[in-house]
Amino acid sequence: RPSSLKILQEAGINPDTRVKDLTEDEVSRLREIIEKNYTVEGDLRRQVNMDIKRLMDLGCYRGIRHRRGLPVRGQNTKTNARTRKGPKRIATAKKK
Repeated sequence: RPSSLKILQEAGINPDTRVKDLTEDEVSRLREIIEKNYTVEGDLRRQVNMDIKRLMDLGCYRGIRHRRGLPVRGQNTKTNARTRKGPKRIATAKKK
């Protein structure tokens, strides 16, 4: 939210203006400011992936958590964390 307000202020657009009411000139100003000052789309994805890869190469705690597919920010893993860990693996009994 603060980023959006900063962008609107720089473009000289009222924050209460709805998107459908923006003129073509205002839209182009917004687009120009965002492209010039912010990392977006593929570049942002690439930067985030490179940051994660760097953590993994360093072998620091966060990098190890990324490598193992576990939560990175200190969440509990005893019961939850299914999003990071994936579906449950059910142990099957061996035949005698």
